Amino acid sequence: MIKLGIKRELIMILKDLLFKSRSIRRFRESQRVSENELNDLIELTRLAPTGANRQPLKYILINEPVSSAILFPSTAWAGYLTDWDGPVEGERPSAYIIILGDTQISSGFQTDMGIAAQTIMLGAAEKGIAGCMIASIKKEKIRADFKIDPRYEILLVIALGYGIEKVVLEDVEGNDIKYWRDHKGVHHVPKRKLSDIIIEKRCK
Repeated sequence: MIKLGIKRELIMILKDLLFKSRSIRRFRESQRVSENELNDLIELTRLAPTGANRQPLKYILINEPVSSAILFPSTAWAGYLTDWDGPVEGERPSAYIIILGDTQISSGFQTDMGIAAQTIMLGAAEKGIAGCMIASIKKEKIRADFKIDPRYEILLVIALGYGIEKVVLEDVEGNDIKYWRDHKGVHHVPKRKLSDIIIEKRCK
């Protein structure tokens, strides 16, 4: 049995990781994420829950600069920031993880993909590595560029690196959930209040 004090400490550690695990879109590109660090993140996903224990997800790990440069144009960044085309050279990710679904194992991947992506992001935050989940990607170009077998469905790209931007959380005003940047480049992310997302309580 885990003692109550230790349980509370573990909850605080998880909450701290969740606060640290923000979507970061500008990085110190020259500071590399190592192959061992990428392996560590996938090891976490290997241990994570998966529907019916099928374990259908596969991964492509990238930290080599030429391959990173090939992948970057197939990613779209920060849809709400309409005046920003994404990170410039020198501020781009230094690593990527492409998440794939093996169609020979399963035909549905969304729950597994979400668990895996969040696991990667939390593991990265614990290492001091920043990340961003990118769903707006040119899947067929990625397939061609990296010669990905048709049996694998391309699901998501996670960009990784050492962040150079500040992200702050704040309460949603009205119903406007769009993130934005101020004149200092600070990235603001509105979050709904707890009272807005719990619609009913049947608790004792």
